[in-house]
Amino acid sequence: MDAQVEQAIGIAFDPRTEQQLKSQAYDFLHQLREDPSGWQVCLTLFTRTPAPSEVVRLVCLEVVNNAVQTQRLEQQNLVYVKDNLLGYVRQWYTPGSTNLDSPGIQNKLTQTVTYLFTSLYAAEWTSFFDDFRSLAGDGSEIGTSNPAATVMYLRIVGSVHDEIADVMIPRTPDEQKRHNDLKDLIRARDVNKVVVTWQEILSRWRQIDLAITEMCLRTIAKWVSWIDVSVMLDASVQGALLELAGQQGNFDSDSKEAKARDAAIDTFTETVGKKMPPNDKIQLIMYLNLESMVGQLLATPALSQMRNTPGYDTDLAETVAKLVNNVMFDIVKAIDAENVEAQMRKSAEDLLRNFMPYLLRLFSDEYDEICSAVIPSMTDLLTMLRKNVKSRGVPPSQYHGMLRPILNAIVAKMKYDETASWGDEDDATDEAEFQDLRKRLHVLQQTVAAVDEQLYLDVLTNVVASTFAQLDTNDKPNWRDLDLAMYEMYLFGELAIKNGGMYAKSVPSSTASQRLQEMMAKMVDADLATHPHPAVQLQYMEICVRYVQFFEHHPGSIPKVLESFVRFVHSDHGKVRLRSWYLFQRFVRHLRAQLGDVAQTVVQAISDLLAIKAELPEDRDEDDISSDDDGQSANAAFNSQLFLFEAVGTVASTSAVPVETKVAIAKSVIDPLAADLQRHLQAGGSGDARAVLQIHHVIMAFGSLAYGFSDWMPGVKAGHPPPDEVSSEFMTASEATITALEALKQSFDVRNAARNAFSRYLGVLGSRILSQLPRWIDGLLSSASSNDEMAMFLRTLGQVVYGFKAEILSILDQLLSPLLQQVFAGLAQPTAGTDDEVQLKELKQQYLNFILVILNNDLASVLVSPANQGTFDPFLSTLTRFACDPSDPQSARLAFSALGKMTSIWGGPDIAGPDAAPAPSLPGFDTFVLAQLAPLPWTLLAAPGFNAQDAQMRSVLQEAAALQWVILRKVGTTYREQLQGELRGLGAGEESVRTFMGSIEGADVLVFRKFFATFVQQGKR
Repeated sequence: MDAQVEQAIGIAFDPRTEQQLKSQAYDFLHQLREDPSGWQVCLTLFTRTPAPSEVVRLVCLEVVNNAVQTQRLEQQNLVYVKDNLLGYVRQWYTPGSTNLDSPGIQNKLTQTVTYLFTSLYAAEWTSFFDDFRSLAGDGSEIGTSNPAATVMYLRIVGSVHDEIADVMIPRTPDEQKRHNDLKDLIRARDVNKVVVTWQEILSRWRQIDLAITEMCLRTIAKWVSWIDVSVMLDASVQGALLELAGQQGNFDSDSKEAKARDAAIDTFTETVGKKMPPNDKIQLIMYLNLESMVGQLLATPALSQMRNTPGYDTDLAETVAKLVNNVMFDIVKAIDAENVEAQMRKSAEDLLRNFMPYLLRLFSDEYDEICSAVIPSMTDLLTMLRKNVKSRGVPPSQYHGMLRPILNAIVAKMKYDETASWGDEDDATDEAEFQDLRKRLHVLQQTVAAVDEQLYLDVLTNVVASTFAQLDTNDKPNWRDLDLAMYEMYLFGELAIKNGGMYAKSVPSSTASQRLQEMMAKMVDADLATHPHPAVQLQYMEICVRYVQFFEHHPGSIPKVLESFVRFVHSDHGKVRLRSWYLFQRFVRHLRAQLGDVAQTVVQAISDLLAIKAELPEDRDEDDISSDDDGQSANAAFNSQLFLFEAVGTVASTSAVPVETKVAIAKSVIDPLAADLQRHLQAGGSGDARAVLQIHHVIMAFGSLAYGFSDWMPGVKAGHPPPDEVSSEFMTASEATITALEALKQSFDVRNAARNAFSRYLGVLGSRILSQLPRWIDGLLSSASSNDEMAMFLRTLGQVVYGFKAEILSILDQLLSPLLQQVFAGLAQPTAGTDDEVQLKELKQQYLNFILVILNNDLASVLVSPANQGTFDPFLSTLTRFACDPSDPQSARLAFSALGKMTSIWGGPDIAGPDAAPAPSLPGFDTFVLAQLAPLPWTLLAAPGFNAQDAQMRSVLQEAAALQWVILRKVGTTYREQLQGELRGLGAGEESVRTFMGSIEGADVLVFRKFFATFVQQGKR
């Protein structure tokens, strides 16, 4: 069997083996892994002398490892594996041995031994640590007489921690308890011995391989979180740690010296990070003399003289930063705690003052990774100060001097590095990381503002003012300085406008608002818009849009800024150009009331950008994309261009613009686009993808222009469509759109663009669009339309019906049957996945909402008109089917609501007395209701999947109750008797029947709705 296994492994891992034979070998090995006795063969092969090949040994050890890990072995078998592997280690890991295992086998052997430890340490293998420690030699020779055994011992000690104490590994409660018990056993039996071994290694760190020293330190850093620090940190260990951490020299970051040094610092970091009461933690920090050590580390040439040079040791700096972060966290925690002794609190405050320069030094480091390492403790410190302000009104005086240097450091870190090259594709990741850092720094700035608002105002005002003042000197600020000042100016507004705006009764609303206005005036007057760097240009536009309220009170500055925007929208820099198209639209939308005199001038200035040229993805190569628009896709560029069309409509829409100017502007944009669309129709109909895309773009542009002219919607009382002369121009756009839709209704892109344009034409055409409505519906609800498209269009169509209810009756009567037939076809489509099911539910809900719009706006007559008789039965069938489908509670609720509304409309007046006969407005409707609608609530209750306790189903039951309540008032005695019979048929007792009838006959439908839902829920328990 041994030979067979060895042969199978050789075949499976030989790259020259044929695939079929290799597959057979893999199958054999899989069976061996699952065989309850397969591990025995593999254990024998692994420990055999002479040893088989490396791959055979590794595969065999993996099979043994799997058997031990999955706990398939009985106790005696585990002991057997333990004895064999321990014998193997004693044979191979001897002084002077040359038969050392590869790292892969060492890792797998360590893992297997660790699994054995978790099963056997409590009883069968109490000598676990002693067995491996004895191989490493006595304390005077450890690390030199048998370094391989020393490494194996440290590997195993570290692996034990990873298995039973690593907090990052999720564990079940049972596993956690078992591992906690193992830690207790180790603390009771062996922790002192393990610590002695660490002490022996560290006492000889100058004589042994530094890689062993580093491994020892990494192991200590792991164990320190769950063992007594006083046991580990005697004077010899502390001295060795300080010596290792303080090694001098320009070490390469990958050198053994640097790794050992960093490991020593990490050991301090983990020691300080150990969970302890605040009093004990402050004592530990002072005992370790970390203040002195950090100071010495930061004064080393690697972190001081080499700073700002290529030789700067960033790894060391980041390691020290993590230590300082942990120390500061615990200092702040101790100061903020309530149960800290007075002397310890004073010591903590002393430590805070002494560590503050170190925190600021690392926070201000040029490398963002180092700064980021101490941001958590900086956040904790500022949060503590903010809490003090909330509770006492002002921060304690001993902390007042800290805030200004902290804020100065935050502001300085927000500046682009001198090495930063803005906008380069190769630096995209660095740029994203820097912007993320800026967001984190912004949070710190906000906290400083909450602690001392006046300080925040003064510092940021000075940053902006001093930078802008340089513009008037020969020593001009560079783009980094301007970007920082403008970025801080952008953020400054959060304080300046936090109480509702920059102005209160035409005067600055606060001191911050006053200063912001001064900044704005200086920025505009200084012609910063002409600065050549794109970062400055972008900041300029963002600020103008964010603080557009400034221009409402300083209209004299508007022309200058408009001229700047016109330059930006024509910029050669793609990022500036595309962003400016959006921001220009935002700017003119806010200020359109002030732009009446220059509307035509503004439109003419950007008219050259309104030419549409559709580009397919394959039209542009990578070089074109990267050089032309900084990686912006053709689709993104067109989406930005749409903002220009909206801006044109916005500028022209204001009442200050004469009607003839409005018409001229609309005509100058619409006519060329309509002609362009007409030119591409034939090619689009022949399947030319570029022509279809061009038509799509033109239609989208029509919609954006219309939205700029009017964002009014039918049914909204405020606002109205533009003058008739302007609307007439948009009839041209609407007609061109419908023509394209009729010719290309099979194109999803064209339908999508047309649906978007239709919703926006409503605002500029008003009731004029009704004459085109049948053609719109024919095009947008074609056989090619998806359920999702139909749902979206029904939502818009409902708005049309609601807005034009007085004028739409005859048109709705004409188009309802074709519309419903198309919807019925969509509802009948089979679903083939989750997306289809979601779209079907959405279509059902929008269809039912559309029906409710008709019923709620006195248009119900169209449902039963002669023109729509043929669709009434299928229409009613959908309502009754949806009402009794518990899998879709939203649709069921809407269906019952529609049925109740129909009954109320066509059921005639309420019954006047017990002997009065029903008088439905539709002959025979009372009989129809009793036969078809009255049983529906009980049908729902009997439907498979109905759950009365479901929260959504309760709302369905309440709508069903409302239907019953209406039926009783329209039909009277006949329904009363039928309802009592139905209740008794369901098993209700006479008392329950009387209670039910008493509730439904009450005057308040809301009371009965709640009663019925509760009645059903109690009956279903």
